[in-house]
Amino acid sequence: MGKAVKQSTSSYTIRPLTPSRWADVEDLFGPEKGANSGCWCMWPRLTGADFKTMGKDKRKKAFKSCVAAGPVPGLLLYEKGQAIGWVAVSPRAEVIRFEKAKTSALEPGKDSETHYAITCFYVRTGHRKRGLMTDLAKAAIDYAKKKKATAIDVCPIDTAKPLMWGEGFVGIVSVFRELGFEEVARRSPRRPLMRLAFKNK
Repeated sequence: MGKAVKQSTSSYTIRPLTPSRWADVEDLFGPEKGANSGCWCMWPRLTGADFKTMGKDKRKKAFKSCVAAGPVPGLLLYEKGQAIGWVAVSPRAEVIRFEKAKTSALEPGKDSETHYAITCFYVRTGHRKRGLMTDLAKAAIDYAKKKKATAIDVCPIDTAKPLMWGEGFVGIVSVFRELGFEEVARRSPRRPLMRLAFKNK
């Protein structure tokens, strides 16, 4: 995943988050801030109870361990050598909250190892409102295809009201509709389960 993605006047590079890039994601999230409210992208990887009992320092250590152990938990978007965006994408089996939650649970009979999920986004302050969620989502789709996923799911937020920063970290419905995702279930009024199926040979 080293392919440059050209958008208007900017050139982005997408890289998988491997252990050698830990310093980049730490800088993006903020060493103390830890992305959104100290989540360190562990929100989809833990049960609700475990997430609440784990402070942000432990979440940071847990996420670093995830990165070290693999598989790759997501992708970084770079501009001019700096990581400015993040998308979490992995097999559903790696994100227990997404896999088990009523709003996003996988239907019986499907394989959570080959069925991928996009679970969160984060964009650096100063680079928001540039449409980077679309670029990150496209990169996640390409990554899942290369990993021979059968499909990729997302459970974004559906609202006509303007969102406060952080509310749309799970993705926004309009972005995924434009990318060809189809709604497969709506178990919560504002959180449809959307899917893009792949035709892998």
